[in-house]
Amino acid sequence: MRYRITFAAGLAIGYVLGAKAGKARYEQIARTARRIAESPAVQETAGLVGAQVGNAGKAVYTKVNEKLPVDSVKDFLARPTDEESDELRTSNLNGSSPDEPVP
Repeated sequence: MRYRITFAAGLAIGYVLGAKAGKARYEQIARTARRIAESPAVQETAGLVGAQVGNAGKAVYTKVNEKLPVDSVKDFLARPTDEESDELRTSNLNGSSPDEPVP
């Protein structure tokens, strides 16, 4: 509850200070942010980061794909349930067919 009150107080203070500063200050901040975002150094860094994220995503996909025992959703849905697996395991141990009635 304390954090909610602190958050609400922060919002109220920010609103009051923002309203006091007015539109001119807002436009100044927006111009500065736009100028920084459009600078060549930031653009180059953003490109490098984007490439690294893309490569990391491909690497993660490859590793996950190697670890997964299924190739598709169809394969996943065709897998036996835990109950079916237990039944098959039990029938293999006692030599009976899983569909045979137990005497």
